[in-house]
Amino acid sequence: MRQSDVAKERELNGHIFYIRPFFSFTAANLSGEVSSFILPIVSAVLPAVVADDKEDTSFADIGIDVAVPAMTQAAATMSGDRLESLLKKLLTKHGNISVQLVGKESAERLTEDLANNIFVSDVQDMFVLAYDVIRVNFNGFFEKLASLFGERLKDLAEKVKTT
Repeated sequence: MRQSDVAKERELNGHIFYIRPFFSFTAANLSGEVSSFILPIVSAVLPAVVADDKEDTSFADIGIDVAVPAMTQAAATMSGDRLESLLKKLLTKHGNISVQLVGKESAERLTEDLANNIFVSDVQDMFVLAYDVIRVNFNGFFEKLASLFGERLKDLAEKVKTT
């Protein structure tokens, strides 16, 4: 996949968002911040991944209905400034998202001003879009991490389920 390729489309409130992957060095730069945000989410959704009887179930298979509450819980542990900074980096700073607004024929780059207008009364949709950006850019990292830990990760999931 090239950086210019659209990796995912997401429709939110009639707007169509086109998500492209970050450049490699940008993704590497963001990986620390994303990891500190993602690890609480991974621990929250891990039981759902492990509980699925299908052998090929992965973090990418986790639905929005499970991911967004976990993201909200993880966000509650971050300062507002840090969360705002991360959302801006994921959604607007690097120009990796375009949006076709309802009634428009073409897409435009998602800017901070445009995001403020789109999400003014639907802030939760920013988290949905951020989840998609994270999946596009970092899912492989977490999949490889999970495969490295194998049975230990399953054991951790069982412990998380019982607490």
